Amino acid sequence: MPGPTADFWNERFRTHTTGWDRGVVHPQLVRWLADATLQPCRILVPGCGAGHEVLYLAEAGFEVTALDYAEEAVALLTRRLHEKGLQATVLQADVRRWNAPSPYEAIWEQTCMCALYPDDWAAYAARLHQWLSPQGRLFALFMQTPKPGAEEGWIQGPPYHCDVLAMRALFTSDQWRWPRPPYPRVPHPGGSAELALILEPARPGAQV
Repeated sequence: MPGPTADFWNERFRTHTTGWDRGVVHPQLVRWLADATLQPCRILVPGCGAGHEVLYLAEAGFEVTALDYAEEAVALLTRRLHEKGLQATVLQADVRRWNAPSPYEAIWEQTCMCALYPDDWAAYAARLHQWLSPQGRLFALFMQTPKPGAEEGWIQGPPYHCDVLAMRALFTSDQWRWPRPPYPRVPHPGGSAELALILEPARPGAQV
């Protein structure tokens, strides 16, 4: 199977080669909590990594479940939660196959989609829809990091460029309600950026 393996990610965490990691909680999450767009609820954080957002959400009173493919990331976050006296469920899991015990009211999707090989995006997008309750919301940060080789058809990453047209093809209007653009563009210290938007499951019979 193409794309990064668990060993690849474990080595990244083991050697602290985590250039995607801001080292602090994502500023868009801070904004969404500050203006009450996102309020305490049962929330899922797939691809949690070092877990800055997990810690922030747990401290704010959310019931958090965090997933990561890498055992090293799970161990790191578990240790950080213990050190801060915070509670969250942290699981080592493959997001392409993991089944939620019950739907979540919110999902924080920041670094998971762009870490997956594009062949796996459709399976992951389907899982996101399954994991979310009908009244839930997907808080998404789609990585914008176009690579020069893309013009010649090369697939380069991670992180992989999450072009908004590709995201529209994955999160189709028969299953998801998209907000109107323009979408806030959040700069990343590494030189890329993310598009911030909130998707909701489409309601049967609703206009899209």
